[in-house]
Amino acid sequence: MRILVVSTPVGALGSGRGGGVELTACALVAGLLARGHRVTVLAAKESVLPTSCLAAELWTCSGSSQTSAQHQQRSAAITMPADGLLQAFWRRALLEGPGAGFEAVINLAYDWLPFWLTPLAPLPLFHLVSMGSVSEAMDLAIAELAAWDQRRLAFHTRVQAGDFRLPQAPVVLGNGFDLDAYGFCAEPEPLLGWAGRVAPEKGLEDAAAAAAQLGLPLAVWGLVEDQAYAAAVEASVPAGTLQWRGFLPTNQLQQQLGHCQALLNTPKWNEAYGNVVVEALACGVPVVAYRRGGPAELVQHGLTGLLVEPDDVTALAAAVAQVGAIERRACRAWVEANATRAVLAERVEAWLLAGLS
Repeated sequence: MRILVVSTPVGALGSGRGGGVELTACALVAGLLARGHRVTVLAAKESVLPTSCLAAELWTCSGSSQTSAQHQQRSAAITMPADGLLQAFWRRALLEGPGAGFEAVINLAYDWLPFWLTPLAPLPLFHLVSMGSVSEAMDLAIAELAAWDQRRLAFHTRVQAGDFRLPQAPVVLGNGFDLDAYGFCAEPEPLLGWAGRVAPEKGLEDAAAAAAQLGLPLAVWGLVEDQAYAAAVEASVPAGTLQWRGFLPTNQLQQQLGHCQALLNTPKWNEAYGNVVVEALACGVPVVAYRRGGPAELVQHGLTGLLVEPDDVTALAAAVAQVGAIERRACRAWVEANATRAVLAERVEAWLLAGLS
């Protein structure tokens, strides 16, 4: 098929500002290319595609970034900058797409406009929903589209899909990873890890507190979105507890992440999936996570990690003390069976064919 993949208008691919959507976009494109599809990526100017995606055509647009829905109140109105990337993306997709011969368009952005456009568009639009319920306006847009044709919607996990009003069982795609990019590490160091955007909804303060209770250092990887929040977390624990490693490309991240005894996953909101959970497992690192959102569906309790009740730092620390019983090879094996790029691409292809039939 000839497929257009529309990226997030929050930031350029490769910048880290798009969060997990960036990883999803690259994995999806690489997997579809490997299955013989012709893929074009529509993304913000200055986007960079990884080597695995260079066979795709790259269209770019300029404009102001869209504010992420997760940084707004649930009741917030839909707003778009006058020169917004969001409008630029969909203007180009719908004006040039039919002439380019696209048979399907996959939207990866959690934004109202493409969902609203779907019944009116001259091309079949499909949406891989990237977040759970964080916006009343988006809840309504997703429910209305599901009532019109739910085949146009897919989700990362069942628990994420459960946030929305759907008339039928959801299409669940998971996510995909290039396992050649993640080395297995059998022998950990006395080190804990935490990865993600450094922002309040990610709950870094709980991971820091657990690490302090255990007297272990906590390596922190990710883009610092909220400097004041990061400073407050660091001030809440003894000096030296946190090791700020920054936002790293995959090859550098996995080299460091693999040495951890465990990855702590402490979201304060309903994560749709949990890319960093799978990245850790791919390196053989068990995950200790709150029983909340997508990570609770990914972590196989007692096999690839441990789940504890949300916001319970004492339980989090106690679980870390038990991760030595987890077989690190089992963590890698789960990813090989459930979360490769090939698995994702096969599921996406089946989703598109069913929706086009």
